[in-house]
Amino acid sequence: MTDQTKQNKSLILKLLAIVLGMFGFGFALVPLYDVFCDLTGLNGKTSNTAAVYEAVDIDESRYVTVEFITRINTGMSWQFEVETQQVKVHPGEMNQVNFSAKNPGARAIVGQAVPSVSPGTAAIYLNKTECFCFEQQILQAGEKIIMPMRFYVDPQIPKDMTYFTVQYTLYDVTTAEQQVALNRG
Repeated sequence: MTDQTKQNKSLILKLLAIVLGMFGFGFALVPLYDVFCDLTGLNGKTSNTAAVYEAVDIDESRYVTVEFITRINTGMSWQFEVETQQVKVHPGEMNQVNFSAKNPGARAIVGQAVPSVSPGTAAIYLNKTECFCFEQQILQAGEKIIMPMRFYVDPQIPKDMTYFTVQYTLYDVTTAEQQVALNRG
């Protein structure tokens, strides 16, 4: 084996180790990012559990405007929209916004809505007591559903935070096993 061949093998092994290390680091980033977002409240992730509404002092001296946006992920065939795109709420006041979804397709589909809030720091002040995003939604072919989202804005929201956006992205989470079960049912 020549000296050049040994150097080439050594270089290939080093490059392979770097590629494998980068691949492993890429997998580690997702859980690390989730931990970072949970600790800092960044990225607008909201809680996937219902808040309990207790009688709180409603701050009637100010309003916070909440805008709602709906999106459908690529490949999802549903129609998905919000009835009211923007509401002005008093912090601490219970509110409800209805969303509608329709499955115009020829087969049953399981959908899951994932919320995000912008700016991300507003997410900690949005308390959902009821939300279609807590559970997967199953719609048969041609079925339409109205899905309520009940919420209140925490009265401790900073006074300079007067506007934020809540976006729901709807994903098709139907697996092959679920599709077989839905077709039987």
